[in-house]
Amino acid sequence: MTSQQELEASLRLLVALILGTVIGIEREYHRHPAGLRTMAAIAVGSCLFAIVGTLVPHTDPTRIAAQVVTGVGFLGAGAILRSGRSIHGLTTAAAIWVVAAIGMAVGFGLFIVSTICALMVVVFLIVLKHVEVRLFDSKGDEHEFHGQEGDPE
Repeated sequence: MTSQQELEASLRLLVALILGTVIGIEREYHRHPAGLRTMAAIAVGSCLFAIVGTLVPHTDPTRIAAQVVTGVGFLGAGAILRSGRSIHGLTTAAAIWVVAAIGMAVGFGLFIVSTICALMVVVFLIVLKHVEVRLFDSKGDEHEFHGQEGDPE
């Protein structure tokens, strides 16, 4: 790997850190479990995996990306909690998933797409929470299930 490639990889990591941090600030501000440090770490980690997949000889970037998606699925699953008929953390799990995708996009060199996506995510996390509360009198991440088959209650 040349010095120029390492500098570009470092720039990609920095951009991923910034984009993950922006989304993490929104999550932290609303006191969600996966906040600033978590989102920044997920973005940087997934970016690094993408960089390794593209710059290291004899690696398949699509296989590495698939494994990142699988690993992030486990993180997201850990953020989802069920309490009676309510499920909490679905939005947090989705945010973890999309932050990993943003990190991978940066790692693959898609700076504009990943930046636009990060801004869209922050906007929809803020705006749609207000829409949900006004239209559905919901608390945002809470979803009630009523009498579905197979439900233990």
